[in-house]
Amino acid sequence: MPEVPEREIGQPATAVSGPVSHAIFRVSRLHRMLAGMLLRDVGLYPGQELVMMQLWDTGPQRQTELAKVLDSDAATMTRTVQRLEKAGFVRRSPDPTDRRASLIEPTAASQALRRQVEEVWRRLEQLTVADMPADSRGRLLDHLLGVESNLLTAAEELRARD
Repeated sequence: MPEVPEREIGQPATAVSGPVSHAIFRVSRLHRMLAGMLLRDVGLYPGQELVMMQLWDTGPQRQTELAKVLDSDAATMTRTVQRLEKAGFVRRSPDPTDRRASLIEPTAASQALRRQVEEVWRRLEQLTVADMPADSRGRLLDHLLGVESNLLTAAEELRARD
C-alpha cells in the first residue's frame, strides 16, 4: 500500500490523497481573490479584464467567439459584455456577415483602461512571486504549463467520452 503523505496545513483530511490538487485549488482561490481586489480599483470584476485583453489583442469579435476562447458560457459572456458596454469600454455592432450575431469591439475609452489593467497584472505578478528568484519563477512557470497541458488533455478525453 502506498504511503499517504502527512496532512498539510489548511488541507482537510479528505483531501490527503490529492495534496497537489488541493494546493492548486487554494492558490487559485487566493489568486482570484487578490486579482478581484486589484481590479475593483479600476472598476472591473475578475474575468472582465480577460475579455478586454482578448479584444485589445485581436480586435472586434463575435460574442460567441469570445465565450469560446475564454471558456465561458453564453449567459455569463452576455452579462460581462453588457457591463463593459454600460461602462463605455466596449460597443456592439451587427456582424456584417451574419445579422443574428453581434461584433464586440473595444472603444477608444478603453485604452486608458488597458494601461490600468496592465498595471494590475504587473502588480498581481509581483505579489504572486514576491521575492522568488528569476530561475525559480522560470521553473514554476514550466511546471504550471505542464499542469495546464495535463489538465487540457484530461478535459479533452473526458469530453470525448461524454
